[in-house]
Amino acid sequence: MIGVFDSGFGGLTILSALLRELPEYDYIYLGDSARAPYGGHSKEMVLQYTREGVQNLFKRGAKIVILACNTASALALKELQKEFNSKDRNILGVVAPIAESVAAGGHERVAIIGTKGTTSSGAYDLEIKKNTEGCLIKNKACPLLVPLIEEGWSHKMETRRVLKSYLREIKNWHPDVLVPACTHYPILQKEMQRIMGRKVEVLDTGTIVAKSLKDYLARHDEYELTRGGKREFLCTDCPEHFKKWGSKFLEEKIDAVEQLI
Repeated sequence: MIGVFDSGFGGLTILSALLRELPEYDYIYLGDSARAPYGGHSKEMVLQYTREGVQNLFKRGAKIVILACNTASALALKELQKEFNSKDRNILGVVAPIAESVAAGGHERVAIIGTKGTTSSGAYDLEIKKNTEGCLIKNKACPLLVPLIEEGWSHKMETRRVLKSYLREIKNWHPDVLVPACTHYPILQKEMQRIMGRKVEVLDTGTIVAKSLKDYLARHDEYELTRGGKREFLCTDCPEHFKKWGSKFLEEKIDAVEQLI
């Protein structure tokens, strides 16, 4: 079984991409909806919350856990890999595969938008510079986007205005690629592309992560991953709300959500 952990609904965009690339596997998803978003929390709190989520997913039978949340990947991944990784289980993040894709694209001016936790961590800068030299990187925190999206306001004019305001500075910097470094942001992908224009590539981060995992599994057969196409959904608060809005992120109906106590 493959586990996917996120601070809320956003990681369902990653799960949606995984289901397209690797539909045969069993998946268990945990959204920490009671404590979302993670972007404004300290590194210590993000580490604690993510540790609890990973523990729950391993207890439920996951052999690989994907930290879909960019903030968790940036702030907690390396520490938790030291704590949990063994020969038959592993924790993977989203920062490295996305950064590798940026480097492979030969981009010269890279703009990154995300939560305060992600953009201030420097995690993307570090990973991108591991794989390429000479590119310029600009980070922009967009703290209002996740709360607006979680409230179901992704299609409201107010959200579009906030997004346009955030991207104005980025657009004036003239990047050739925009990295939406938050799992919630694919909901606004088309609007981002419209604002940035055709000359700027807005990365499809979910597909990048899914293809990276597919490649990883092809090279690692030591994990006993069940293949029955089953899906299980867990959250830490308001399961009915999670079911309603989570279905929009997943782009298919979620029939049942279990609340963890």
